[in-house]
Amino acid sequence: MKSFFSYILIFTLSLVGNNDPINKIAKANALKRQAKAAYEAEDFKKAVASYSLLIDSLGVNDPRAQLNLANAAYRISYGSDNFDVLSDISKGAKRVQDSASLSAVSEEIKYFDIADANYRALKESEDISASSMALNQLGVIAYRRNEIAEDDKTTLMNQALVEFKNALIKNPQNEQARYNYELLKKLIRQQQEQEQQQQDQEQKDDQNQDQQNQQDQQDQQQKQDQQQQQDQEKKEQDQQQQNENQEQQEQEQQDQQQQEQQPQEEDPMEKLMEKLKEMNIPLEKAQMILEAMKNNEIQYVQQKKRKASKPRKSDKPDW
Repeated sequence: MKSFFSYILIFTLSLVGNNDPINKIAKANALKRQAKAAYEAEDFKKAVASYSLLIDSLGVNDPRAQLNLANAAYRISYGSDNFDVLSDISKGAKRVQDSASLSAVSEEIKYFDIADANYRALKESEDISASSMALNQLGVIAYRRNEIAEDDKTTLMNQALVEFKNALIKNPQNEQARYNYELLKKLIRQQQEQEQQQQDQEQKDDQNQDQQNQQDQQDQQQKQDQQQQQDQEKKEQDQQQQNENQEQQEQEQQDQQQQEQQPQEEDPMEKLMEKLKEMNIPLEKAQMILEAMKNNEIQYVQQKKRKASKPRKSDKPDW
């Protein structure tokens, strides 16, 4: 029983010591010094632990300490080789698939969340300088995420520009935010100009391609028309030749039919022979007459040829 009361007494004294304002202030100051020293020595994990104990455990409302807490966590997470993984995880774009990878980034994820949460908590802080710095850092985070993002790059760029602008609205004397804002505006304008140039070039290429396609179609149509015309001309020539051949065949058939239909002329000698028979002239005498007529005809032809071959003298009369 005595030991039980002794435990209660120690516990009560402990509570009294933790609630003692003087003791609390002393602890807070000690933690601030400890956290600041760790931060300046770039021992950011120790700085985060000290600032977290100061703000979360002791409940100290110190915007500067909260900004240093966020900065220290940022230096751990955003300065690590796993930043691209952390960024994807933060926006739900990717999930770690195996325990080895999860072990490699789990600690950075914790610091990632600490930095993001504390920067966002400072956005509405009454400390204008701390709030402006936090907004500037949120703009830097959005811009870094844009650099490694595969999608939503324009959204992240615009988000970063808005954060820098809000940082300037909070504190117009924040030259770092002003520099970031002006630089990002210039980069966005250059990017828009490049995209517009690329779009114009693509449109020009499309127009050139359309014109080329139209020209190709016209050339192809012209070739087809020429070929059709040549085919038509050849067809007409073939048809004309066929018609001529057919007309020639028909003419030959008509000539042959006319020849077949014409009565054959009788030989004059045979006709004369028939006349002599009708006159009851003996056959031998009729043959002698025919023979004499043939001879006379031959002599007449020969004499006519001889006369035609001798030139007529001009000094003699025609008779």
